[in-house]
Amino acid sequence: MEQFIELLSQVNTFELIRTIFWGLAGAISFYFSIGNARVWTSISIGFFLIFLGQAYAINPWVHYYKLSAFHNIVGTVAIVVITHGFLEYYVFCRTFEISGKKVTVYLFSLLILVAGGFFLFVNPTPSPNTIRNFKIVENAIWVFLSIMNLELIRKIYVAIKDSPISKGFIAFGIVFFLIFLWRGSELYLQIFQWDKDWQDIIAVMTDEVSDIDKFADRVQISTLVNKYAGFLSSLSVGGTFIYIYRLLR
Repeated sequence: MEQFIELLSQVNTFELIRTIFWGLAGAISFYFSIGNARVWTSISIGFFLIFLGQAYAINPWVHYYKLSAFHNIVGTVAIVVITHGFLEYYVFCRTFEISGKKVTVYLFSLLILVAGGFFLFVNPTPSPNTIRNFKIVENAIWVFLSIMNLELIRKIYVAIKDSPISKGFIAFGIVFFLIFLWRGSELYLQIFQWDKDWQDIIAVMTDEVSDIDKFADRVQISTLVNKYAGFLSSLSVGGTFIYIYRLLR
């Protein structure tokens, strides 16, 4: 119990605030998935999964490697489901047709997560370097799908710009631009092996040399962008869901 309390005391304030706002967005989005049209279901589930992923980052079992890898799987599923949701919304705006049932989205998301968990269960415990690879894959998917979501959101806005809810999609555009900066800056550091995870790995390897000192300015700028874009994305997504909730009431 004392160890649990000690670990919680080490939680970064930025991470805690970020998690609170993602939690707010997750709660409202979960309400959307239950109480509103089928077209919101995928988007809502995705944002709720992001909240679960952010909450995991501040828990005291964060260094259990299989759980850490599963956290990255959850994050990847979240952005894939969100992108599918925005694509469905765009199709709905053009055709006014909704295909499928809510339960299909719930089951599909659950099955992917169960499959990811089974994959980790039957394989060896990931090493720190493997966990880093999981993070790189997750961030890469986030970056490219965030760009896709920005384009989908633009198209949705054009299709419904005369609707009161159109301003909510402008807010979503701001959210995904900040997410792009947040995830993109971290991916940039990872690609050039300037991220903290890699520095921790090579600290115990005698045959690896880092060039991080040669590019200290770029590393510092990217680290600051990652920190503050991640924080601002949480504030913006919380505000966006509050705004959309008021519009849909």
